[in-house]
Amino acid sequence: MPMRHWLLIALCTVAPLVQADEASPPGKVMLASEEWNDYTNPDGTGLAWDVLRKIFEPAGITLESRSVPYTRSVGLAQRGEVDGWVGSYRNEAEGVLYPHWNFDSDHIYALGLATAPTPSTATLGNYRLAWVRGYKYEEYLPNVHRFNPVERRSGILPMLQHGRADFYIDALSEAKYVLAQADDPAQFKLTHIAELPLYIGFADNERGRALMAVYDRRMAALVKSGELKPIFEQWKQPYPF
Repeated sequence: MPMRHWLLIALCTVAPLVQADEASPPGKVMLASEEWNDYTNPDGTGLAWDVLRKIFEPAGITLESRSVPYTRSVGLAQRGEVDGWVGSYRNEAEGVLYPHWNFDSDHIYALGLATAPTPSTATLGNYRLAWVRGYKYEEYLPNVHRFNPVERRSGILPMLQHGRADFYIDALSEAKYVLAQADDPAQFKLTHIAELPLYIGFADNERGRALMAVYDRRMAALVKSGELKPIFEQWKQPYPF
């Protein structure tokens, strides 16, 4: 048999194996996240990492985490340097893929002086607000007009005490972290504002699409079975489903 015929047979034999391998999900998922206390700790512990391991690892996908500032995590996913980033709001960024299922919800609170009026979504537009740069709460909270993005949380309490902002907006765990730095926490109060679903923003490439398909399939099964409830109970956080 001519050599070219042997080569053709070999290629026909290998091609289905290559296609099958490309169609199978990757063996690991690299997710970037800001460091959030007891949520995405840099050592791999925390509520979000536990939930995400429960989603991926039974499907044979090892979770690897990368701790970076929030805006950098978004950029890494957009450039495909990681498979996704943790804690995105729906359609928050362009150039990434959003799954059907959220994995948690952000409990959004306003931190202000105890003597200040109690804010609500209807009255937020009356106040000067502050939040960490990159969080884009103005796109998800109604009636927001005056806001000041800050680089770090360390200066929030003095900002409130000296009247440079009326309220600081953040997720409950981060707002509590800021409040814990106060010499007299009784000077401040926390007010619930909204619930915002949290997603993985997957990279818009073949790996991202494969991982997102596994993620949505696993989330549907886990929510139906209730298997995620013990994780939220362990971390003393509300179950979002």
